[in-house]
Amino acid sequence: MKPYNNRAWFLVLPVFLIVAFSAILPLMTVVNYSVQDTFGNNEFFWNGIGWFKELLDPKSELGGRFIDAMGRNFIFSFLILAIEIPLGIAVALAMPRQGIGVSISLVLLALPLLIPWNVVGTIWQVFGRADIGLMGWALTGMGIDYNYVSGVLAAWITIIMMDVWHWTSLVVLLCYAGLRAIPDAYYQAARIDGASRWAIFRAIQLPKMNRVLVIAVLLRFMDSFMIYTEPFVVTGGGPGNATTFISIDLVKIALGQFDLGKAAALSLVYNLIILTVCWVFYTIMTHFENAERRMQS
Repeated sequence: MKPYNNRAWFLVLPVFLIVAFSAILPLMTVVNYSVQDTFGNNEFFWNGIGWFKELLDPKSELGGRFIDAMGRNFIFSFLILAIEIPLGIAVALAMPRQGIGVSISLVLLALPLLIPWNVVGTIWQVFGRADIGLMGWALTGMGIDYNYVSGVLAAWITIIMMDVWHWTSLVVLLCYAGLRAIPDAYYQAARIDGASRWAIFRAIQLPKMNRVLVIAVLLRFMDSFMIYTEPFVVTGGGPGNATTFISIDLVKIALGQFDLGKAAALSLVYNLIILTVCWVFYTIMTHFENAERRMQS
């Protein structure tokens, strides 16, 4: 048997070192902070799992804030997925398959993705203002009481529209790539059988897009559940705490109150929730994909 040459692994060693420096070491620092308390002057005192107990206790001040913010996060992510995934599929299906229209469509779809998050928040902050913003001025002119600074519903509509405008393009591009990967033979067979557009979508296009849809759902859930910059720039977490998500509350605790122990414990639980929900999403969607394959075979 020919022996393997494992020296190639040394080429990967710099990558592992960079990952250790940029991810593992900061994570261990957060873990260290989560079991300690500080009263300033860079002096820390052992607190054990005290912050985690308080965080998971709905009756405590920290636990109540965490549960309320987590509820807002799940509602926001659910609405985002319910809007962006079907909309992204519909736009991808409507895009041209050949000609100059393909290049124009791809460039236009890529533009929102190239804009930095803080700039997106600033754009929609101005766009929604009733005095100088086009959307705010138009809605006010139609007699609609729209003010994202003082109205809870207006604030939620604004940040949802902002996220849909910013990130639906990602779903469209992923779905479009999945559609382009389908061989023409499938469509030719469907035309010979006289299949309708809906039948083609249900039996050919949607199953072939399963993998890219898994990626799209996971990416959009993670990003929407961790959203911070855009709502912070537009609403600052208000009115009141209506748009205060976990990320915004985490920054308030860490930088505003300088409670590093509470913030570290919250960030670890926050990360664990994201990983758990992503695992559930991935497991369910791959289960359905495998079930469809067994039915087809």
